[in-house]
Amino acid sequence: MKYLLIILVLSAFTSCGGHRQTDTTPVITVSIEPLRFFTEAVAGEKWKVASMVPTGSSPETYDPTPGQLVALSRSAAYLSIGRIGFEQAWMERIRENAPRMPVYDISKGVKPAEGHVHGSTHADPHIWNSTRNARIIAANICEALCELDSANASLYHERLDSLDARIGRTEEAIQTMLRKADKAFLIYHPALTYFARDYGLKQICIEEEGKEPSPSRLQELVREAREADVRVVFIQQEFDTRNAQMMAEETGTKPVVINPLGYDWEKEMINITRALARQTPVE
Repeated sequence: MKYLLIILVLSAFTSCGGHRQTDTTPVITVSIEPLRFFTEAVAGEKWKVASMVPTGSSPETYDPTPGQLVALSRSAAYLSIGRIGFEQAWMERIRENAPRMPVYDISKGVKPAEGHVHGSTHADPHIWNSTRNARIIAANICEALCELDSANASLYHERLDSLDARIGRTEEAIQTMLRKADKAFLIYHPALTYFARDYGLKQICIEEEGKEPSPSRLQELVREAREADVRVVFIQQEFDTRNAQMMAEETGTKPVVINPLGYDWEKEMINITRALARQTPVE
C-alpha cells in the first residue's frame, strides 16, 4: 500500500508537470473558425489558436461567454476578421477587457464588396470565402506573428509559402470545376459575395436586409431564380432553413447544406464549387 501511494503521488506530479509544460505555449485568439485554420497553418506548433465564435453559431449575433472573455485577457494577441456583427458589437469591450493585448485587423488590404444587411449598404464581412482574399489574410497573419515573435519570422514565412501553395491549388481546382458549372445560385444568407465576385457568378439572397423575406419578395426570388436558371440553393446551419427549403421546392432547385464558417476552409470552398458543378461533395 505504501508503494502504491508513492507511485500515485509521483504520477500526479508528472501529470501536473506535463500540464504546466503544455500551458507554456502562447495563445493567440481569432474571431472565427476559418481564421483559426489560416492562423494555425502559418503558426504551426509555436502558438495555440482559440476562436471566439464556435462552429454552428452566427458571427453576426454571437455573444462570448464570460469564460471566453477571461481566456481572451490571457491571449498574446487578437486577430480580427474585420466587419462581422460580433466584432462590431464587442470590439470596444474586448479592448477594455484586455487593454494591453494587441489587436490585428486581418482584413487589411482586402478590397471590400458591397452587401446589404439591416437596411443599409455596407462592406460585406465574409471576406474569407475567396481564394484571392485568403492570400491577403494569410499574409496579414504572417505579418502579425512576425511582429509578435520576430525570432521565428523565417519559420512563419516558410509556412506562409506552403499555405499560399495550398490556396493556389484550391483556386486551380475551383476554376477547373466552374468551367462547366452553374453561373448563378440561391443562398439564404449572403455569405458568398466575394466568391461570386471572384468568378463572375450571380448570388441571389433569400434573406432581405437581415430579415425574413416578405411573401411578395419570395415571389420575386422565384422568378429571378428561374430566369437565371438556378439549380442550387445553399443552406447554412446557423440560420432558419424553412424559406430556403420552400424556395427549393418552388424553383425545383437542389438544397445543399454548406458551412462557410467551418474550420476546414479548403474543403468548404471545394464543396461549394462541386455543388455548382453538380458533383458529389468531398467527405
